Amino acid sequence: MNLDDLPIRDDLRGKTPYGAPQIDVPVRLNTNENPYPPSPELVADLAAEVAAGAATLNRYPDRDALALRADLAAYLGHGLTSDQVWAANGSNEVLQQILQAFGGHGRSAMGFEPSYSMHPIITTGTNTAWVRAAREEDFSLDPGRAAAAIEEHDPDVVFLTSPNNPTGTAQPLETIKAVLAAARGMVVVDEAYAEFAREGTPSALTLLPEHPRLIVTRTMSKAFAMAGTRLGYLAAHPAVVQALLLVRLPYHLSTLTQTAARVALRHREDLLGTVAALRAERDATVAWLRDKGLTVADSDANFVLFGRFPDRRRVWEGLLEHGVLIREVGPPEWLRVSIGTGEEMAAFRAAMEEVL
Repeated sequence: MNLDDLPIRDDLRGKTPYGAPQIDVPVRLNTNENPYPPSPELVADLAAEVAAGAATLNRYPDRDALALRADLAAYLGHGLTSDQVWAANGSNEVLQQILQAFGGHGRSAMGFEPSYSMHPIITTGTNTAWVRAAREEDFSLDPGRAAAAIEEHDPDVVFLTSPNNPTGTAQPLETIKAVLAAARGMVVVDEAYAEFAREGTPSALTLLPEHPRLIVTRTMSKAFAMAGTRLGYLAAHPAVVQALLLVRLPYHLSTLTQTAARVALRHREDLLGTVAALRAERDATVAWLRDKGLTVADSDANFVLFGRFPDRRRVWEGLLEHGVLIREVGPPEWLRVSIGTGEEMAAFRAAMEEVL
């Protein structure tokens, strides 16, 4: 028996699971992780907290993660309180819960592609129709055209990604406002890479007081260098959080996950101290690739989308042969490289020299 013999849903037939290649190579620059590991001080603090919490693992965790949500609200600022924040196992579970509450059979979600490839996958998984809208040739989003697409299709949920993945550019607030004005349903601004944005780039968090149907999602997997913790969260009107309580699984965040996230927040100055170095390395990578005659999308994230290659698979394989793993994602002629340490980016440049 194989998958085709099982009575799975018809809309799942022929699909492939999400996943970047996991290949053991010296330089892995394909999943947008922060390349700097947690400090010894954080590791020691975490070990002590886990040891203390281990004595209570026979009991269920705090079902609604109240202490963690208070810590996250304090980190985000903007006058947010714990009843405006929700957390789950990575931002993907946050997105899934949003679609469980506001999507479903007979409802639709819209995204502007190229964008985060998990948005349509999670949408399909929640039996929500996916509506694709296009970006401009330079991957920007024209406010008028975006509003027109929303008015035409009338989706129940609209996804914006800022900075956008895989292109890297942050969305101007004017564009987000235009989408909010046109949308009847919920608007989700996915800010997974917000901490990497260039200085002065405003967050959609500033729009929350005037827009009760706006949801801003974040993660601790990127700038916080805690991808293994699996902690995503959102900020929204308290009523939105109440809606998500209706669909969340009981005790969905383990005691250990909540502990790790709270320890990370205590050490945020240390963890976020690598952001400036990664921004500088990103900007240097953009300049270097452009100097080589390649086209590069402006990036506010910890990755860079570059091209254009008639055969991007050949370039990807050539880099892999030199021990450098990057990502085939987005439009067909483009590749994406995550920003690593100075040594890793030097290896990427050396490999690119050989491949080019």
